Amino acid sequence: MPRFSLIVPCFKVQGFLRECLDSVLEQSCHDIEVIAVDDRSPDGCGAILDEYAARDPRVRVLHLPENVGLGRARNAGLPYATGDFLLFLDSDDTLTPGALDAIADRLAETGDPDVLVFDYARTYWWGGTRRNALAEVLGVTSEVFTAAEHPEILDLLMVVWNKVYRRDFVEENGFQFPPGYYEDTPWTFPVMLSAARIATLDRICLNYRQRRQGNILSTTSRKHFDVHDQYKRVFAFVDSRPELASWRPYLHRKMGEHCLDVLAKPDRLPPAAKGEFFRRTAELYRAYRPEEAEKTERAEGAEGAAGLDVLGGSYAAYLLRQQAERAGREGGRQALRVRQAAGVRARQALSRLRGLRAPDADLVVYSASSHRGLLGDPAAVYRKAREIAPWLRGVWVVRDEEAAALPADVEHVLLDSPDYLRLTARAKFFVNDVNWPGTLVKRPGSVYIHTHQGTPLKYKGADLLGKPGARLAFDVPQMLRRADRWDHSLVANRHSELVWERAYPCHFASARTGSPRNDVLVKGGMAGAGCEGSAAGAGFRDRHGIPAGHTVVLYAPTRRDYVRGGHIDRVDLVRFAADLGTGHTLVVRLHPALATGPARGMGLAELHRRGILVDATCEPHVEEVMLASDALVTDYSSIMFDYANLDRPIVVHADDWAAYTASRGAYLDVTADAPGHVSHSYRELAWLFASGGWRDEESARLRADFRSRFCEFDDGRAAERVVRTLLLGEPMPEPVQVPGPAGAPGLLAST
Repeated sequence: MPRFSLIVPCFKVQGFLRECLDSVLEQSCHDIEVIAVDDRSPDGCGAILDEYAARDPRVRVLHLPENVGLGRARNAGLPYATGDFLLFLDSDDTLTPGALDAIADRLAETGDPDVLVFDYARTYWWGGTRRNALAEVLGVTSEVFTAAEHPEILDLLMVVWNKVYRRDFVEENGFQFPPGYYEDTPWTFPVMLSAARIATLDRICLNYRQRRQGNILSTTSRKHFDVHDQYKRVFAFVDSRPELASWRPYLHRKMGEHCLDVLAKPDRLPPAAKGEFFRRTAELYRAYRPEEAEKTERAEGAEGAAGLDVLGGSYAAYLLRQQAERAGREGGRQALRVRQAAGVRARQALSRLRGLRAPDADLVVYSASSHRGLLGDPAAVYRKAREIAPWLRGVWVVRDEEAAALPADVEHVLLDSPDYLRLTARAKFFVNDVNWPGTLVKRPGSVYIHTHQGTPLKYKGADLLGKPGARLAFDVPQMLRRADRWDHSLVANRHSELVWERAYPCHFASARTGSPRNDVLVKGGMAGAGCEGSAAGAGFRDRHGIPAGHTVVLYAPTRRDYVRGGHIDRVDLVRFAADLGTGHTLVVRLHPALATGPARGMGLAELHRRGILVDATCEPHVEEVMLASDALVTDYSSIMFDYANLDRPIVVHADDWAAYTASRGAYLDVTADAPGHVSHSYRELAWLFASGGWRDEESARLRADFRSRFCEFDDGRAAERVVRTLLLGEPMPEPVQVPGPAGAPGLLAST
C-alpha cells in the first residue's frame, strides 16, 4: 500500500501536463501511486498519460467515455486509490521539489491526522511568484486541532488541492465531489468541519498556476450561478449533522461574502446576468439566515457583517453602493496626490524659511534600511554618539510598523509626518545607509553622512546602466540625483573608496573611517574578545537552543538577478545539515529582499520548526548571527567582507559565478581573490567540511590576504571616528591597518 494516492484529472491541459506529472514522479518520495483521469480531453492529454503509464508502473490511467467535469473526474479516480493519504492535484499545477517527503514527515510527526493543510504559491504566466498571503495561519500551532479550536484555518483559500486527506477518513464519511464549477466548496467545508484532527505544514508544496486564459473560474459565463447550488449542498450537509449546527452563522456569512465576491469580479458574469445573480444571492441569503444571525452580527460589530446588509436591499441599491465605493477610492487617490504635492511644497517652503537660520548643530537625524529601525552602521554611530556626545539629540525616522519595535528611550518620528518635516528642516546631520527620499530638500549647511551597507562586490549605481536586467527595479538617474546630497561616504577599505567614487559620480568626500557596524565584529574576533561581542553571539545561541560546543556554520546566500524573484536553491539544506554531522548546527540567513517572499516558504520555515537548521533570516541584527557562528558559507554576498573581521573560516560556494557576473556584474573575481576555499559544486562543498579543509592552513592564508585588503580601515573604532571627526569636528588618529601579507589593495576588476 503506497503512502500517497495522487488523483490527477485532465482536460485540455496538454501544454502543462508533462510538467505536472514530472513534478510528481521526480519527487524524492517514491512511495506513491498516480491515478490520472482523462476526462475525455479533446487534445493530446490521453496520449501523454498513456506514454507516462507505459514507462512508469506507478501511473494508472482512466479514460472516461464522456466529459464529466473536474469534480466527477476526481470521483472516478477515488475507487482506485489504495494509498494511506489522498492528494488531488490539478493537471496544470505542480508539486515543488521535496514536497511529498516534507508532507510525509509532517504526517508522521502528527500521528496521521485526518487532514493536513500545506502552503502554496501562485505562479503567474508572466513569470512572477507570490506566496499565499495568509501563510502565517499555518504556523499558529504545531499541534493537531479541530476547526472549532482554530477557526482561522477556514480563512485560507477553500480549495481541495492544498491539503492531503486520510483515505479512511474520506471513505468513512462518504465524501464525494458534486458536479459544477464550484465543486471545491461542498467538499472542503464538510471535510474541514468534520475532521477531528487537523495539522498544518508551513511549507510551499504546490505551485498554483495562474494562466493568462483557460482558467475555468475566470471564464465569463452563467455557469457561475452554480455557486448557489454548492452552498445549498453545504447547508444540507450541516443540517444532516446536528453537532455542526453552530457553524450555520459562520457559513451564512461566508456564503454571502463569496457570492458578492463573484458578482464584483468583472470577468465572471455576463453583464445581463448580474441583476439576476444578485437577486438569487439575496434569496439564498434570506432563506438560510439563522435565527441568531442578527444577534451574532451585532456582537461581531460592523466588520463581521461588512457589506452583507446590501443583500437586504435591491440590485439598484447595490449598484449605487458600488459606484459610491469606487468614487470614494478614486477620491482617496486624488486626495493622496493632492496631499503629496502639498507636502512637497510645504517641505520646500519650510526649508526656505529654515534656511534663514543656521541648522541645529546638535540635532542628528538617523535612518537605516529604508526606515526599518535601529539597524546597521547608523545604529552603531547612534549608540556611540549617545556614549561620547550625549548632548547630541539623535532622532530616528521610521515607518509606522517599525516604531513599536524601537526601545522606549529612542526618540523617533514617522516618515512624512509633520514632526518629520519640522525635524528635517532644522537638523544639521543626516546619517543613513540608503538614500533619503527624493522629497527631502537639502538645506545649506546640513551634512549628509552616507554609510552604505558593506563593501561592494556586485555592481552599484551608474555601473548598473550596462546591466539592463539588474537595473530593472532601479531608476539610476534618480539614484544619482539623491546621491548628490551626500557630503561624506564611509569606506572600510580603498576598494570601496574607488568603487563608490566610480559608481556614484557625485561631489562627496570619502571618509576612511571603517564600517561602524563592524566594530563589534573586530572586537569579537580579537583574542580575549570583549564581553559585548561574546554576549551577543551567546545570546543568539541561547535563543535558538544551539547546544554548547556545537560548531555553527552560517550559510548566507545572496539574491540572483538572472531569475525572477531573486531566489534559487543552490544548496540542498537538509542534505547539507546532515552532511555536517553530529556536533554541528546549520544557520541559514537569506538575503533581506527574500525575507517576505516565497523563498522561506519553500521549506526553510518548516526545517527551522523541525530543528534541522536555524532560520536567521529575520534576525534584526546580523552582527549577532555572525558572532554566534564558527564559519561562513556564502556565494557572492557582501557579508563575507564583514565576516572577515572575525578572522574565522569562510567558504565561497561559486557554482553559478559565470551566470551571476553576466547578469549583475562584479568589481572583483571573488573566485580568484577569495577569503577561503572555493567550491564549484555541492560535492566540493561537502568535501571541504568532511575533510576539514574549510579550516586548514591554506584557508587561513587566503583569509589573511583577504583581510589585509578588505578590512583595511576596520579597527574597532569606526563609530567613534565618525562621531568625533564628522559630527564633532575633532581630530582622531587614522585607522591602524589590519595585519596581514602585503598586497595591492583595492584594485578594481571588471568581470
